[in-house]
Amino acid sequence: MRDAETLTRTTIEAIWRIEAARLIGGLVRFVRDVDHAEDLAQEALVTALERWPDTGIPDNPGAWLMTTAKNRAVDAGRRRAMIADKHGEIERSAPRFTTIDVGALDDAVGDDVLRLILVACHPVLSKDARVALTLRLVAGLSTTEIARAFLATETTMAQRIVRAKRTLSEAKVPFEVPMGDDLHARIPPTLEVIYFIFNEGYSATTGDDWLRPELCQEAMRLGRLLVGLVPGDAEVWGLLALMELQASRSRARVGPDGAPVLLFDQDRSKWDRLLITRGLRALARAESLTQPLGPYTLQAAIAGCHARARTPADTDWNRIVALYDGLVELTGSPVVELNRAVAISMAYGPADGLSLVDALAEEPALRAYHLLPAVRADLLVKLGRTHEAKAEFEKAASMTNNTRERQLLLSRAANCAIPGIGTSQ
Repeated sequence: MRDAETLTRTTIEAIWRIEAARLIGGLVRFVRDVDHAEDLAQEALVTALERWPDTGIPDNPGAWLMTTAKNRAVDAGRRRAMIADKHGEIERSAPRFTTIDVGALDDAVGDDVLRLILVACHPVLSKDARVALTLRLVAGLSTTEIARAFLATETTMAQRIVRAKRTLSEAKVPFEVPMGDDLHARIPPTLEVIYFIFNEGYSATTGDDWLRPELCQEAMRLGRLLVGLVPGDAEVWGLLALMELQASRSRARVGPDGAPVLLFDQDRSKWDRLLITRGLRALARAESLTQPLGPYTLQAAIAGCHARARTPADTDWNRIVALYDGLVELTGSPVVELNRAVAISMAYGPADGLSLVDALAEEPALRAYHLLPAVRADLLVKLGRTHEAKAEFEKAASMTNNTRERQLLLSRAANCAIPGIGTSQ
Protein backbone atom coordinates (compact mmCIF):
# COMPACT_ATOMS: atom_id res chain seq x y z
CA MET A 1 0.00 0.00 0.00
CA ARG A 2 2.80 2.34 0.93
CA ASP A 3 4.57 1.61 -2.38
CA ALA A 4 1.39 2.41 -4.33
CA GLU A 5 0.99 5.73 -2.51
CA THR A 6 4.62 6.62 -3.18
CA LEU A 7 4.24 5.76 -6.87
CA THR A 8 1.08 7.87 -7.14
CA ARG A 9 2.74 10.83 -5.45
CA THR A 10 5.80 10.53 -7.72
CA THR A 11 3.50 10.41 -10.76
CA ILE A 12 1.61 13.49 -9.56
CA GLU A 13 4.89 15.37 -9.11
CA ALA A 14 5.94 14.41 -12.65
CA ILE A 15 2.57 15.57 -14.02
CA TRP A 16 2.95 18.84 -12.15
CA ARG A 17 6.37 19.49 -13.70
CA ILE A 18 4.87 18.96 -17.14
CA GLU A 19 1.59 20.81 -16.68
CA ALA A 20 2.41 23.64 -14.25
CA ALA A 21 3.43 26.23 -16.85
CA ARG A 22 0.40 25.59 -19.07
CA LEU A 23 -1.85 25.61 -16.01
CA ILE A 24 -0.54 28.93 -14.69
CA GLY A 25 -0.56 30.44 -18.18
CA GLY A 26 -4.20 29.51 -18.70
CA LEU A 27 -5.16 30.76 -15.26
CA VAL A 28 -3.41 34.11 -15.81
CA ARG A 29 -5.58 34.60 -18.88
CA PHE A 30 -8.63 33.62 -16.82
CA VAL A 31 -8.11 35.63 -13.61
CA ARG A 32 -5.82 38.38 -15.03
CA ASP A 33 -3.42 38.24 -12.08
CA VAL A 34 -0.12 36.32 -11.93
CA ASP A 35 0.02 35.90 -8.15
CA HIS A 36 -3.61 34.73 -7.93
CA ALA A 37 -3.06 32.32 -10.82
CA GLU A 38 -0.07 30.74 -9.11
CA ASP A 39 -2.04 30.35 -5.87
CA LEU A 40 -4.92 28.68 -7.71
CA ALA A 41 -2.52 26.29 -9.45
CA GLN A 42 -0.96 25.31 -6.12
CA GLU A 43 -4.41 24.75 -4.61
CA ALA A 44 -5.31 22.47 -7.52
CA LEU A 45 -2.12 20.51 -6.92
CA VAL A 46 -2.97 20.09 -3.23
CA THR A 47 -6.44 18.84 -4.21
CA ALA A 48 -4.88 16.33 -6.61
CA LEU A 49 -2.52 15.08 -3.90
CA GLU A 50 -5.54 14.57 -1.63
CA ARG A 51 -7.87 12.90 -4.13
CA TRP A 52 -5.87 11.04 -6.77
CA PRO A 53 -4.42 8.39 -4.42
CA ASP A 54 -8.04 7.26 -3.81
CA THR A 55 -9.71 7.98 -7.17
CA GLY A 56 -6.79 7.27 -9.47
CA ILE A 57 -5.08 9.63 -11.88
CA PRO A 58 -7.54 10.98 -14.49
CA ASP A 59 -7.06 10.34 -18.21
CA ASN A 60 -6.36 14.02 -18.81
CA PRO A 61 -4.67 15.26 -15.63
CA GLY A 62 -3.84 18.67 -17.08
CA ALA A 63 -7.49 19.35 -17.89
CA TRP A 64 -8.51 18.09 -14.44
CA LEU A 65 -6.10 20.50 -12.75
CA MET A 66 -7.29 23.38 -14.93
CA THR A 67 -10.96 22.65 -14.25
CA THR A 68 -10.34 22.37 -10.51
CA ALA A 69 -8.40 25.63 -10.40
CA LYS A 70 -10.95 27.53 -12.52
CA ASN A 71 -13.87 26.25 -10.44
CA ARG A 72 -12.06 27.38 -7.31
CA ALA A 73 -11.60 30.81 -8.90
CA VAL A 74 -15.29 30.92 -9.76
CA ASP A 75 -16.26 29.95 -6.20
CA ALA A 76 -14.01 32.67 -4.80
CA GLY A 77 -15.53 35.18 -7.20
CA ARG A 78 -19.02 34.19 -6.11
CA ARG A 79 -18.13 34.63 -2.46
CA ARG A 80 -16.73 38.09 -3.14
CA ALA A 81 -19.83 38.98 -5.12
CA MET A 82 -22.12 37.78 -2.36
CA ILE A 83 -20.27 39.83 0.21
CA ALA A 84 -20.79 42.83 -2.02
CA ASP A 85 -24.47 41.89 -2.32
CA LYS A 86 -24.34 41.41 -6.07
CA HIS A 87 -26.64 38.44 -6.40
CA GLY A 88 -27.97 39.56 -9.75
CA GLU A 89 -24.47 39.76 -11.19
CA ILE A 90 -23.76 36.23 -9.96
CA GLU A 91 -26.82 34.89 -11.73
CA ARG A 92 -25.82 36.56 -14.98
CA SER A 93 -22.21 35.39 -14.88
CA ALA A 94 -22.64 31.90 -13.43
CA PRO A 95 -23.53 30.03 -16.65
CA ARG A 96 -20.37 31.04 -18.51
CA PHE A 97 -18.14 30.04 -15.56
CA THR A 98 -19.68 26.88 -14.19
CA THR A 99 -19.77 24.94 -17.44
CA ILE A 100 -16.16 24.28 -18.39
CA ASP A 101 -15.50 22.31 -21.54
CA VAL A 102 -12.75 19.97 -20.38
CA GLY A 103 -12.19 18.56 -23.86
CA ALA A 104 -11.47 22.02 -25.27
CA LEU A 105 -9.03 23.05 -22.56
CA ASP A 106 -5.90 21.86 -24.35
CA ASP A 107 -6.82 23.88 -27.44
CA ALA A 108 -7.40 26.96 -25.30
CA VAL A 109 -4.06 26.76 -23.49
CA GLY A 110 -1.96 26.01 -26.57
CA ASP A 111 -0.27 29.44 -26.54
CA ASP A 112 -0.79 30.30 -22.89
CA VAL A 113 2.78 29.52 -21.84
CA LEU A 114 4.15 31.77 -24.58
CA ARG A 115 1.64 34.45 -23.60
CA LEU A 116 2.81 34.12 -20.00
CA ILE A 117 6.45 34.64 -21.03
CA LEU A 118 5.55 37.67 -23.13
CA VAL A 119 3.71 39.13 -20.15
CA ALA A 120 6.63 38.39 -17.82
CA CYS A 121 8.96 40.08 -20.33
CA HIS A 122 7.06 43.37 -20.18
CA PRO A 123 9.48 46.35 -20.20
CA VAL A 124 8.00 47.55 -16.92
CA LEU A 125 10.16 44.84 -15.29
CA SER A 126 13.94 44.84 -15.04
CA LYS A 127 15.94 42.25 -16.99
CA ASP A 128 16.70 40.16 -13.89
CA ALA A 129 13.08 40.33 -12.75
CA ARG A 130 11.86 39.11 -16.15
CA VAL A 131 14.16 36.10 -16.14
CA ALA A 132 13.54 35.24 -12.49
CA LEU A 133 9.75 35.46 -12.78
CA THR A 134 9.70 33.38 -15.97
CA LEU A 135 11.92 30.70 -14.46
CA ARG A 136 9.57 30.55 -11.48
CA LEU A 137 6.33 30.40 -13.46
CA VAL A 138 7.34 28.62 -16.66
CA ALA A 139 10.37 26.48 -15.81
CA GLY A 140 8.97 25.65 -12.39
CA LEU A 141 12.29 26.25 -10.67
CA SER A 142 12.29 26.79 -6.93
CA THR A 143 13.38 30.10 -5.47
CA THR A 144 16.51 28.33 -4.21
CA GLU A 145 17.40 27.08 -7.71
CA ILE A 146 16.84 30.51 -9.26
CA ALA A 147 18.93 32.17 -6.55
CA ARG A 148 21.82 29.81 -7.31
CA ALA A 149 21.54 30.50 -11.02
CA PHE A 150 21.77 34.25 -10.32
CA LEU A 151 24.46 33.80 -7.64
CA ALA A 152 22.11 35.63 -5.25
CA THR A 153 20.66 34.84 -1.82
CA GLU A 154 17.33 33.04 -1.61
CA THR A 155 15.81 35.99 0.30
CA THR A 156 16.90 38.47 -2.36
CA MET A 157 15.47 36.31 -5.14
CA ALA A 158 12.17 35.73 -3.32
CA GLN A 159 11.76 39.48 -2.86
CA ARG A 160 12.60 40.09 -6.52
CA ILE A 161 9.93 37.65 -7.68
CA VAL A 162 7.29 39.09 -5.33
CA ARG A 163 8.08 42.63 -6.51
CA ALA A 164 7.86 41.53 -10.14
CA LYS A 165 4.36 40.12 -9.63
CA ARG A 166 3.27 43.24 -7.76
CA THR A 167 4.68 45.50 -10.48
CA LEU A 168 2.75 43.66 -13.20
CA SER A 169 -0.43 43.94 -11.16
CA GLU A 170 -0.01 47.63 -10.33
CA ALA A 171 0.89 48.47 -13.93
CA LYS A 172 -2.29 46.69 -15.07
CA VAL A 173 -0.33 44.87 -17.77
CA PRO A 174 -2.77 43.26 -20.27
CA PHE A 175 -2.53 39.47 -20.24
CA GLU A 176 -2.47 38.99 -23.98
CA VAL A 177 0.03 38.57 -26.81
CA PRO A 178 1.28 42.06 -27.72
CA MET A 179 1.20 43.23 -31.30
CA GLY A 180 3.26 45.41 -33.62
CA ASP A 181 6.18 47.34 -32.15
CA ASP A 182 5.30 46.19 -28.64
CA LEU A 183 5.67 42.55 -29.70
CA HIS A 184 9.02 43.13 -31.41
CA ALA A 185 10.33 44.99 -28.35
CA ARG A 186 9.65 41.92 -26.22
CA ILE A 187 11.28 39.40 -28.55
CA PRO A 188 14.89 39.83 -27.26
CA PRO A 189 14.03 39.28 -23.56
CA THR A 190 11.67 36.46 -24.55
CA LEU A 191 14.47 34.72 -26.44
CA GLU A 192 16.71 35.17 -23.42
CA VAL A 193 14.33 33.49 -21.00
CA ILE A 194 13.46 30.67 -23.41
CA TYR A 195 17.16 29.91 -23.84
CA PHE A 196 17.63 30.12 -20.07
CA ILE A 197 14.90 27.49 -19.67
CA PHE A 198 16.55 25.32 -22.32
CA ASN A 199 19.97 25.59 -20.68
CA GLU A 200 18.56 24.62 -17.30
CA GLY A 201 17.22 21.48 -18.95
CA TYR A 202 20.38 20.82 -20.96
CA SER A 203 22.84 21.28 -18.07
CA ALA A 204 20.93 21.50 -14.79
CA THR A 205 22.52 23.88 -12.30
CA THR A 206 21.24 21.93 -9.29
CA GLY A 207 19.82 18.55 -8.34
CA ASP A 208 20.72 14.94 -8.98
CA ASP A 209 20.11 14.86 -12.75
CA TRP A 210 22.45 16.16 -15.44
CA LEU A 211 19.56 16.64 -17.88
CA ARG A 212 15.98 17.83 -17.38
CA PRO A 213 14.50 16.81 -20.76
CA GLU A 214 11.07 18.27 -20.04
CA LEU A 215 12.56 21.77 -19.86
CA CYS A 216 14.43 21.30 -23.15
CA GLN A 217 11.26 20.05 -24.84
CA GLU A 218 9.20 22.95 -23.49
CA ALA A 219 11.78 25.52 -24.60
CA MET A 220 11.87 24.06 -28.12
CA ARG A 221 8.07 23.99 -28.24
CA LEU A 222 8.02 27.67 -27.30
CA GLY A 223 10.68 28.42 -29.91
CA ARG A 224 8.55 26.80 -32.60
CA LEU A 225 5.52 28.82 -31.50
CA LEU A 226 7.59 31.97 -31.61
CA VAL A 227 8.82 31.44 -35.19
CA GLY A 228 5.18 31.10 -36.16
CA LEU A 229 4.42 34.39 -34.42
CA VAL A 230 7.35 36.36 -35.92
CA PRO A 231 8.63 34.32 -38.90
CA GLY A 232 10.71 37.20 -40.23
CA ASP A 233 12.92 37.54 -37.15
CA ALA A 234 16.33 35.96 -37.82
CA GLU A 235 17.27 35.57 -34.16
CA VAL A 236 14.07 33.65 -33.40
CA TRP A 237 15.11 31.14 -36.06
CA GLY A 238 18.66 31.26 -34.73
CA LEU A 239 17.56 30.34 -31.22
CA LEU A 240 15.35 27.53 -32.49
CA ALA A 241 18.28 26.19 -34.55
CA LEU A 242 20.61 26.42 -31.57
CA MET A 243 18.25 24.52 -29.26
CA GLU A 244 17.48 21.78 -31.78
CA LEU A 245 21.15 21.26 -32.66
CA GLN A 246 22.16 21.09 -29.01
CA ALA A 247 19.22 18.87 -28.08
CA SER A 248 20.19 16.45 -30.84
CA ARG A 249 23.08 15.31 -28.61
CA SER A 250 20.94 14.68 -25.52
CA ARG A 251 20.78 10.88 -25.72
CA ALA A 252 24.56 10.68 -26.01
CA ARG A 253 25.27 13.14 -23.18
CA VAL A 254 24.27 10.76 -20.38
CA GLY A 255 25.58 7.26 -19.71
CA PRO A 256 23.49 4.27 -18.57
CA ASP A 257 24.08 5.25 -14.94
CA GLY A 258 23.04 8.86 -15.52
CA ALA A 259 26.59 10.19 -15.47
CA PRO A 260 27.51 13.01 -17.90
CA VAL A 261 29.36 12.04 -21.08
CA LEU A 262 31.70 14.70 -22.48
CA LEU A 263 31.45 15.76 -26.14
CA PHE A 264 34.52 13.90 -27.38
CA ASP A 265 33.45 10.71 -25.59
CA GLN A 266 29.91 10.64 -26.97
CA ASP A 267 28.60 7.93 -29.27
CA ARG A 268 27.63 10.12 -32.21
CA SER A 269 25.41 7.42 -33.66
CA LYS A 270 23.02 8.33 -30.82
CA TRP A 271 22.74 11.90 -32.01
CA ASP A 272 19.23 12.65 -33.27
CA ARG A 273 19.59 13.12 -37.03
CA LEU A 274 16.04 14.47 -37.37
CA LEU A 275 16.75 17.26 -34.89
CA ILE A 276 20.05 17.96 -36.65
CA THR A 277 18.27 18.26 -40.01
CA ARG A 278 15.64 20.55 -38.55
CA GLY A 279 18.24 22.60 -36.72
CA LEU A 280 20.37 23.09 -39.84
CA ARG A 281 17.29 24.15 -41.81
CA ALA A 282 16.40 26.69 -39.12
CA LEU A 283 20.01 27.91 -39.17
CA ALA A 284 19.89 28.36 -42.95
CA ARG A 285 16.66 30.35 -42.56
CA ALA A 286 18.24 32.58 -39.92
CA GLU A 287 21.33 33.17 -42.05
CA SER A 288 19.16 34.10 -45.03
CA LEU A 289 17.23 36.75 -43.10
CA THR A 290 20.01 39.04 -41.90
CA GLN A 291 23.69 39.92 -41.99
CA PRO A 292 25.71 40.26 -39.85
CA LEU A 293 24.54 37.32 -37.79
CA GLY A 294 23.11 37.83 -34.32
CA PRO A 295 24.34 36.06 -31.17
CA TYR A 296 21.88 33.14 -31.25
CA THR A 297 22.55 32.50 -34.93
CA LEU A 298 26.31 32.59 -34.33
CA GLN A 299 25.94 30.07 -31.50
CA ALA A 300 23.75 27.92 -33.74
CA ALA A 301 26.43 28.05 -36.44
CA ILE A 302 28.96 26.77 -33.87
CA ALA A 303 26.57 23.97 -32.90
CA GLY A 304 26.14 23.25 -36.61
CA CYS A 305 29.91 22.68 -36.95
CA HIS A 306 29.70 20.00 -34.27
CA ALA A 307 26.55 18.49 -35.77
CA ARG A 308 28.18 18.09 -39.21
CA ALA A 309 31.26 16.36 -37.78
CA ARG A 310 30.78 12.59 -37.87
CA THR A 311 33.83 12.16 -35.61
CA PRO A 312 35.62 14.57 -33.24
CA ALA A 313 38.56 14.72 -35.68
CA ASP A 314 36.23 16.02 -38.42
CA THR A 315 35.32 19.14 -36.41
CA ASP A 316 36.15 22.39 -38.20
CA TRP A 317 37.80 24.12 -35.24
CA ASN A 318 39.16 26.98 -37.36
CA ARG A 319 35.64 27.98 -38.37
CA ILE A 320 34.46 27.61 -34.76
CA VAL A 321 37.23 29.98 -33.63
CA ALA A 322 36.16 32.50 -36.29
CA LEU A 323 32.54 32.26 -35.16
CA TYR A 324 33.58 32.76 -31.53
CA ASP A 325 35.60 35.81 -32.60
CA GLY A 326 32.40 37.35 -33.92
CA LEU A 327 30.43 36.29 -30.85
CA VAL A 328 32.96 37.83 -28.45
CA GLU A 329 32.92 41.07 -30.41
CA LEU A 330 29.12 41.11 -30.35
CA THR A 331 28.51 40.15 -26.72
CA GLY A 332 31.69 40.93 -24.78
CA SER A 333 30.72 37.98 -22.56
CA PRO A 334 33.47 36.43 -20.38
CA VAL A 335 31.71 33.05 -20.71
CA VAL A 336 31.92 33.32 -24.49
CA GLU A 337 35.62 34.22 -24.15
CA LEU A 338 36.11 31.06 -22.07
CA ASN A 339 34.43 28.97 -24.77
CA ARG A 340 36.58 30.68 -27.39
CA ALA A 341 39.68 29.68 -25.41
CA VAL A 342 38.57 26.05 -25.60
CA ALA A 343 38.10 26.35 -29.37
CA ILE A 344 41.56 27.92 -29.74
CA SER A 345 43.08 25.09 -27.71
CA MET A 346 41.53 22.60 -30.14
CA ALA A 347 42.63 24.53 -33.22
CA TYR A 348 46.12 25.62 -32.14
CA GLY A 349 47.05 23.63 -29.05
CA PRO A 350 46.31 23.54 -25.29
CA ALA A 351 49.10 25.99 -24.40
CA ASP A 352 47.45 28.76 -26.44
CA GLY A 353 44.11 28.00 -24.84
CA LEU A 354 45.57 27.95 -21.32
CA SER A 355 47.12 31.40 -21.68
CA LEU A 356 43.69 32.81 -22.59
CA VAL A 357 42.01 30.99 -19.69
CA ASP A 358 44.60 32.30 -17.25
CA ALA A 359 43.91 35.83 -18.50
CA LEU A 360 40.27 35.36 -17.46
CA ALA A 361 41.11 34.23 -13.91
CA GLU A 362 40.42 37.64 -12.36
CA GLU A 363 37.26 38.30 -14.36
CA PRO A 364 34.60 39.13 -11.70
CA ALA A 365 31.79 37.43 -13.64
CA LEU A 366 33.71 34.13 -13.65
CA ARG A 367 34.89 33.98 -10.04
CA ALA A 368 32.00 31.74 -9.01
CA TYR A 369 31.75 29.97 -12.39
CA HIS A 370 32.81 26.36 -11.93
CA LEU A 371 33.60 25.82 -15.60
CA LEU A 372 36.58 28.19 -15.43
CA PRO A 373 38.66 25.84 -13.22
CA ALA A 374 37.16 22.83 -15.06
CA VAL A 375 38.38 24.12 -18.43
CA ARG A 376 41.74 25.05 -16.96
CA ALA A 377 42.07 21.56 -15.48
CA ASP A 378 41.30 19.92 -18.82
CA LEU A 379 43.98 21.98 -20.55
CA LEU A 380 46.50 21.19 -17.81
CA VAL A 381 45.81 17.48 -18.29
CA LYS A 382 46.54 17.79 -22.00
CA LEU A 383 49.83 19.50 -21.15
CA GLY A 384 50.77 16.68 -18.76
CA ARG A 385 50.51 18.90 -15.66
CA THR A 386 48.23 16.45 -13.85
CA HIS A 387 49.06 17.51 -10.30
CA GLU A 388 47.85 21.04 -11.01
CA ALA A 389 44.88 19.67 -12.95
CA LYS A 390 43.78 17.59 -9.97
CA ALA A 391 43.54 20.68 -7.78
CA GLU A 392 41.57 22.54 -10.46
CA PHE A 393 39.10 19.68 -10.93
CA GLU A 394 38.56 19.54 -7.18
CA LYS A 395 38.01 23.30 -7.07
CA ALA A 396 35.45 23.07 -9.88
CA ALA A 397 33.67 20.21 -8.08
CA SER A 398 33.36 22.31 -4.93
CA MET A 399 31.72 25.12 -6.93
CA THR A 400 28.97 23.19 -8.76
CA ASN A 401 25.55 22.47 -7.27
CA ASN A 402 24.75 19.60 -9.62
CA THR A 403 25.40 16.19 -8.09
CA ARG A 404 26.19 14.42 -11.37
CA GLU A 405 28.58 17.11 -12.51
CA ARG A 406 30.34 17.12 -9.15
CA GLN A 407 30.84 13.35 -9.37
CA LEU A 408 32.29 13.67 -12.88
CA LEU A 409 34.73 16.38 -11.81
CA LEU A 410 35.84 14.43 -8.75
CA SER A 411 36.31 11.35 -10.91
CA ARG A 412 38.51 13.30 -13.29
CA ALA A 413 40.47 14.65 -10.32
CA ALA A 414 41.00 11.11 -9.05
CA ASN A 415 42.23 10.02 -12.49
CA CYS A 416 44.85 12.74 -12.36
CA ALA A 417 46.41 10.98 -9.36
CA ILE A 418 46.90 7.76 -11.36
CA PRO A 419 50.27 7.59 -13.13
CA GLY A 420 49.90 7.74 -16.91
CA ILE A 421 46.24 8.82 -16.78
CA GLY A 422 45.45 12.06 -18.55
CA THR A 423 48.63 12.64 -20.52
CA SER A 424 47.13 11.10 -23.65
CA GLN A 425 43.65 12.65 -23.37
